Amino acid sequence: MTTAVITDTDGGILDGDVRNDRAVGPMQFIPSTWERYAADGNRDGIADPQNLYDAARAAATYLCAAGGDLSTDAGRRRAIYAYNHSDAYVAKVLGFTQEYISLLA
Repeated sequence: MTTAVITDTDGGILDGDVRNDRAVGPMQFIPSTWERYAADGNRDGIADPQNLYDAARAAATYLCAAGGDLSTDAGRRRAIYAYNHSDAYVAKVLGFTQEYISLLA
């Protein structure tokens, strides 16, 4: 698996690296993506990529923006692919989704 090299966009504020951007928090946001989609999911007045509630809310906003209509297979695939440009990743996440759905039935 290859990893994209993304030059620093935040002066190392979120990820501690002034040379390259690194994914941060439970939803693994790149600092420039966090800057665009940051959210205060737990309404404490702070949007923190390390806070699960904030990160989950930001990820939901990002996925909806990237995928469009998430009620369709194509929309879900677009959203997941936008999060990680890998067909194998998309297949894995959709597989986990089906497993989760089957547990709810």
